[in-house]
Amino acid sequence: MSDATTNLLLPYLLASQAQKHVTLNESLRLLDGLVQMAVIDRDLTAPPVSPANGDRYIVGSGATEDWAGWDLSVVLYVDGVWTRLAPRSGWRTWIEDENLLLVWDGAAWVSILPTALQTLSLLGIGTEADSSNPFSAKLNAALWTAKTASEGGTGDLTYTMNKEAAGDDLGLTLQTGYVTKALLGLFGSDDFRLAVSDDGSTFFDALTVDRLTGIIDQPRLPRFKGYTNFDNYVGVDTWTKLAINNTDYNDQSAFDAANNYFIAPVDGTYLFGGTLLFKTNGSTSSRMRGRLVLNGSSEIRSSFGEISGAHVSEATALWLQTLVALSADDTVELQGYFRTADGYFAADHTSFWGAKVG
Repeated sequence: MSDATTNLLLPYLLASQAQKHVTLNESLRLLDGLVQMAVIDRDLTAPPVSPANGDRYIVGSGATEDWAGWDLSVVLYVDGVWTRLAPRSGWRTWIEDENLLLVWDGAAWVSILPTALQTLSLLGIGTEADSSNPFSAKLNAALWTAKTASEGGTGDLTYTMNKEAAGDDLGLTLQTGYVTKALLGLFGSDDFRLAVSDDGSTFFDALTVDRLTGIIDQPRLPRFKGYTNFDNYVGVDTWTKLAINNTDYNDQSAFDAANNYFIAPVDGTYLFGGTLLFKTNGSTSSRMRGRLVLNGSSEIRSSFGEISGAHVSEATALWLQTLVALSADDTVELQGYFRTADGYFAADHTSFWGAKVG
């Protein structure tokens, strides 16, 4: 019969043994060190100077002094003596200074957490996952970083998302208070799409990229091209807003044909241009001018132009173009002017155009 237990090697009380309390106390001492095991540290290679009764450590590699030859063992300090507890497979201990639970695998102390999680049906981090969201995380920051070459990686980091068919959705859904405000990805097709919404049900495509050509489109970009469908008479020495009363296109209804001006829907930088075609009213000595005007009163810098030479009716033209920073609800209009003699700005070929560019 053995004189110690099989797993913890606790000494047995023997039938003919004297002073059985000594053996019993030794077993209790070992149990006190082994049960609910928690060690203070696992990196020291020599005993601390002033240990307290009951202190436990895992000995670091290369141990010296009273711990020499006890590398990776658990040591217990009781009644002024260090006792070695040689670990056996499956022993677990809490590392107090690291807040870490380790297990002895027969050769080393390793984390009790698994190194691989496979075929999980639900995973929640900081919250509960469910069938609608099998992976759920509730946190304030997340980091993905590449495994470096020195760690055996490539230094690259790619994030792959895949959908089954072109008509399916794939992308990011960005929400506020669980109301979707933006979609980014391949939604309903394989063309790239950025769409925004205020209420989570009506979406506006802000940007799309054709997968076949790579051509970028901004479907909601404010832009227009307008023209006058009648000859605009303008008297001498009078700046007059031209009646650009028709549009070839007018995205977002940014051009108000009833009032003959463009209205900026949002703050930004806009590019405008205009074409003014002269038509005589009896004298070709007219001097034709044109300009773009902000909010009905201020000439936009660098938008002014004039042709002062001899005019040819329905052949002499003036072209204007400029950039301007606008605030939401600012208006821009095209104005014409004749000096020396009156005249017309000709129908169909007198035009005004613009678009937001930044």
